[in-house]
Amino acid sequence: MFDFDNPWFRPLWRRILVTVVALGWGVFEIFAGDPLFAILFLALGGYAAYRLFVTFNPRENP
Repeated sequence: MFDFDNPWFRPLWRRILVTVVALGWGVFEIFAGDPLFAILFLALGGYAAYRLFVTFNPRENP
């Protein structure tokens, strides 16, 4: 799906930003009244959090 092991994600602030934006957009969609996109973005944010913080292993040379 996405290459979360890309060296672009090495800085911690980028990993946090991607995760917070996805989860934040999901929360926004809840309050906007659109449950489909809320579920979509919350799932994407959860997957990003798992891949960027739990199983993150950047390649040394891409």
